[in-house]
This record gives sequence, C-alpha cells and structure tokens, in this order.
Amino acid sequence: MGQPAEKRANPFMPPTIFISAGEASGEHYGALLVEALRARLSASGQTAGFFGMGGPRMQAAGVELEVRAEEMAVMGITEVVRHLPSIYRGFHRLKQAIRERRPSVAVLIDFPDIHFKLAKELHRLGIPVVFFVSPQLWAWKKHRIKLVQKYVRRMLVIFPFEEPFYRRRGVEAEFVGHPLAELPLPAASREQFAQENSLDPTATWIALLPGSRAKEIRANLPEMLAAARELAGRAPRTRFEFLLPLAPTLNPGQQDGVQLLVNKLGGAARVRTVSDARAALMHARASVVASGTATVEAALMGNPFVVVYRVSPLTYAIARRVVTVPHVAMANLIAGKRVVTELIQRDFTARNIVAELERLLPDGVPRQSMMKELARVQGLLIPGKSVENGAGPGAIGRVAEVTLELMHARSPTRIEEVVQS
Repeated sequence: MGQPAEKRANPFMPPTIFISAGEASGEHYGALLVEALRARLSASGQTAGFFGMGGPRMQAAGVELEVRAEEMAVMGITEVVRHLPSIYRGFHRLKQAIRERRPSVAVLIDFPDIHFKLAKELHRLGIPVVFFVSPQLWAWKKHRIKLVQKYVRRMLVIFPFEEPFYRRRGVEAEFVGHPLAELPLPAASREQFAQENSLDPTATWIALLPGSRAKEIRANLPEMLAAARELAGRAPRTRFEFLLPLAPTLNPGQQDGVQLLVNKLGGAARVRTVSDARAALMHARASVVASGTATVEAALMGNPFVVVYRVSPLTYAIARRVVTVPHVAMANLIAGKRVVTELIQRDFTARNIVAELERLLPDGVPRQSMMKELARVQGLLIPGKSVENGAGPGAIGRVAEVTLELMHARSPTRIEEVVQS
C-alpha cells in the first residue's frame, strides 16, 4: 500500500540529509560536517535540509533535532533499564521522522547501539547509509560486522588500522583521518586562558578529564580528586591547580553535581572547572584522562598524560573475556605499543596516579620520551595526503564529499519505488 500523498518525497523540494550523533565527540563532528556540507552545496548553487539527533552544536549548525542526544546517551545496565521507555520513544520518533521525510542520504556518527537499528530501517527504505567513526568491532562484538556488511553503504573510519580490518571483511571502508588531528591549536594563550577561568598563570596546571557522561564522572572523578589532594599534600611548595573541563553535553543539574563532588572531595586541592578541554590539555603540564575520545585529544596536544578507567566488577570480568586488543588507550593502539600508562580497574588508585605524574612533571627522559611518541601518533592520524600541505580535503571534508556523492547518485526510480512501498 502506498504512503499518503503528503508523506511522499517531493522532487521539487530541496533534498534532506539525516544526520545523527549521540555523544559529545560525535555531536561535535556532526556540527562540523553540516557546515562542510552547506559550504559545498552553496558553492554549486544548491541547498539541503538537515534533521536527526544531536546536541546544541548541531542545532546551532542548523540541524532540526527530532531527538536530543542527551535523551539517548545513557550507559550501564541499570541506567539503560531505567531510561528504556524514553530511549524507546526517542528511537521511534527518529524512525517516524525518517519515514515521513525520506532523506536522500543518512550519516550515522558512532553510537552503534542505536545507529545499527536505524541503519536497518534506512536500508529497508532504500536510503544510503554513511557510517562515520567506526564502533570498536575490532576490539569486541565482531559478530556485528554482519550489520555493517548488510546495512552500511560506506564505512568512514578515523583510525588507520580500521580500514584494513573492514576491507578484509568485504566492507567498503576508507580511513579519512581523525577530525581532531586537523583542528588548529586553541588560540587562547596561557595568560588569556588563566584570565578567562580565574586561574593562576604561574601555577603548575594538571588537567583532570573524568569523561563526558555523568556516570563516567561519578566513577572516575573521586579517585582523580583523591590524587589531586595527595599530590598537593606531597609537594606543598609547588602551587598546583587542577583543571576540570565540563563536557557541553552535561545539563545544568549534572554540572552542579560535578561541583558538589569537587566541593566534597577536593579538600585543599585547588580544582577549577573550565569549559575548553582542548585548551586545558594544551596548557596543562600533564593530565589524567579517562579512556575515550579525550585520550586522542590529549595525544594530539602532545603533553604527557596518564589514562585511567574503572567499570563495575561484572562489566570488567565480561570485558576481559571478550575484548581482544592488547591496550585500552587509543594512543597505544595507534602506536602499536605502550606509549602512555594505563591505570585500569584495581590499578586506578590515587597513589598510582601520583606516582605517574611525579615521573612526568619534571623535565627528563620519561617526559621527553612520551612527548616524542605522542608526536608520532599525531602523524599517524592524518592520511598520506595531509591537509596541512593542501593535498586533501581533511576528514570532515572527505565525509562531506562521500555524503554528497551518495546523495547525488541515488536513483530517482528507486526513490519512487520505495516511496510507494
């Protein structure tokens, strides 16, 4: 039976692009991608509409949000169960919007638990799917490769070892580079950053990045604050300030919760919340970073850091059985060896953090060796044709090119067939 006339694709209307991201880093990439798409379309006298799931940056870039990312981005078994009704409603709002608006192409950014389900629906409707930022199928849940093979037209990956992983399995994959590797360094000088955030520019700054989700922060921040107290107590003649960036995806209540933790557990350590994580990483002498995208940001800033993470004992026991990679930190996976120290689970203690920081803070072999290895990692995150010499479009630019290529290649005959299905 055909769709009602008002829900059919209108060939005289500008095309629409569905774009979806569920977490802070993906939402950032989504906003950059929309800007790149608009620029390319405008250059050829075209336009398009954008709708999907995202956060404030994507909304500011012009994406009509059917679902806000924070409604869906929950983690942990108990949190997922508690939020299951709202997740279910959000997922079905997205499906309904896709059915009604019939986008010409869809870009799904990371967030596989929701996006693989959406990819199935998009494929059923004949809408080509670009998956940008691969889920970590190379580490675990390799059986999900079947979903990629069946529902994803193009897999665009941001780590060099991912392209051969997918190509060996028959997926049309391309290493486009890492978007963060192409960003200019933060413009604010140390003095400007200090003034903007009420910091002491003469202090030794240490950045604390516990994660972008409320649950990650609750799991990681207390031990980080304990390390801050211990380090400050062991070196009373050194004026330390600990910089705590707040992820833009945290709502005001969650930000207040972070400040309560700081007030309760910070003790005499001077812990200051800031808004710019990249600037904090660039200006800090060293950092303590929870495993995730922030470790890539830290590696790209080139300053020494320690990777930490903790999950529930049950989750960790399961992970040890199914995860098949030798490292947790992405910098180590990219380098193919242990470049930065990983303090995971029981090793994640204040004492161990302080011991690592005391190795990395002074000038010397440990600090210089890590900085040299991080510089090598930076080079590996840009494809052979570097954006720096003008030979390539950059990661976001390449994703935009592929998206428009699929949008323009979509067959009008096939569209009409699907619309009438």
